[in-house]
Amino acid sequence: MNAKRLGLLHEMVPQAVRVAVLVNPANTTTAETTLRVIPEAARALGLQIAVLKAGTSQEIETAFATLRRELADALFVGPDPVFLSRRLQIALLAMRQGIPTALFSREMVEAGGLMSYGTDVAEMFHQVGIYTGHILKGAKPADLPVLQSTKFEFVINLQTAKALGIEVPNSIQLLADEIIE
Repeated sequence: MNAKRLGLLHEMVPQAVRVAVLVNPANTTTAETTLRVIPEAARALGLQIAVLKAGTSQEIETAFATLRRELADALFVGPDPVFLSRRLQIALLAMRQGIPTALFSREMVEAGGLMSYGTDVAEMFHQVGIYTGHILKGAKPADLPVLQSTKFEFVINLQTAKALGIEVPNSIQLLADEIIE
């Protein structure tokens, strides 16, 4: 999913060559997964990456200050609950710096981020409800199969794109599950 998100960012902003990748080092599993996948995906797309680490509001501010100094062309935000909870801060900082962002959740795009590609949370909760129903009807949780998300959504914020001076190609808009205008 991270490689797909990076690819979509590259299609939306093909002139972006230097991409900063923001991860939360306290969330080692997600950070390590992101940092294992992204360098290879970036090489395949001809992109250069710089890793930024943040886990608090102040560290996010510091990461954006570094982002400005490093002259990154775009920002890839790794999936993390801290970043979701700080979505307004991230969206505002990205807009102030005029930096396109690839995010992992619809809520972050609704807050003003450029685009997201990630798990359809409503579908995920639907599956949790089905599991709960099976358990309430007597199924043993250990007997139920482990499911992974199979439904993902691509969301674009055209207001943000316009503010950043990005013309989103029709071919990309057609791929989107939702466009925020």
